[in-house]
Amino acid sequence: MFFLKLRMYLLLIVLFAIIYSVVSMVAYAMGISNFYFYIIFSFLMLFIQYMIGPKIVEWSMGVRYIKEGEYSELRTMVANLAHAAEIPVPRIGVSEISLPNAFAFGRWAKDGRICVTRGILNLVDRDELRAVLGHEMSHLKNRDVLTVTLLSVIPFILYRIAFSILFYRRRDERSGSAVMLVGVAALILYFVSNLLVLYASRIREYFADRGSVKLGNPPHKLASALYKLVYGSARTPKEELRQVEGLKAFFVNDPSLAAKEFSELKQLDLDKSGAIDRQELNFLNNKKLNLSFGDKLMELMSTHPNMLKRIKQLSSYV
Repeated sequence: MFFLKLRMYLLLIVLFAIIYSVVSMVAYAMGISNFYFYIIFSFLMLFIQYMIGPKIVEWSMGVRYIKEGEYSELRTMVANLAHAAEIPVPRIGVSEISLPNAFAFGRWAKDGRICVTRGILNLVDRDELRAVLGHEMSHLKNRDVLTVTLLSVIPFILYRIAFSILFYRRRDERSGSAVMLVGVAALILYFVSNLLVLYASRIREYFADRGSVKLGNPPHKLASALYKLVYGSARTPKEELRQVEGLKAFFVNDPSLAAKEFSELKQLDLDKSGAIDRQELNFLNNKKLNLSFGDKLMELMSTHPNMLKRIKQLSSYV
């Protein structure tokens, strides 16, 4: 975990160094007033996104918050995990979709929400569900939604700078060539920063997996839950997957990669039981992974780590 934390801190330094460098160049080339415009506009958009984000998630996923007397076991499980994590008990929602998954969101500590889909309730056992909920509880504890939202403003600022310079600024102005170079640099750094934000998202997933284990969930139970979620996602109709495409960063796994991931994960289920037990996870711990170039490229463009790497990391916690 030390190296994961070190990577996260270095990533934050790199991202903010990029935005500082670019806005400094823009301020020099275009004048300080433009600099203030981009910063104020970007943070205003960030604030709006942050405030209305939960409502968009609720509407998109058809979330219904459970009432007193409903889902008593689920309610008890979430309350116990929140107590162990030392955070306020989040609201609990259920989404009536068949895609098996869970997700957490909210604006601040007392606004936390954890939601499960009908699909996951019908797929995993009690201990596996608790491990998944522990993963989501760790996201809330670590304020990951806020972290990734704040980081996401950096590509947004770079995009606005590049777009304004390259498409709106008059080319006949004095120092136009230098300004255009700044625009091209901002566009390149926009793509680079997007990749870095995706990398940050993948690191947060590792942190949340570790957090679930710290909350008392056996690593093999979370590994088994991930295996089942991949299997369930691979069987979900493509029409339903398309409906939640824009929200997959919130999920425990990336449903769009499920078909490929399942073909890789089947090798871990040595006894073909449909689950991963402690011995099977131990077996993976002693095995070296050799990912193809395609796998590495696919992970580079994803909000979630490669699933084999992720379960391999879980095996080190046994």
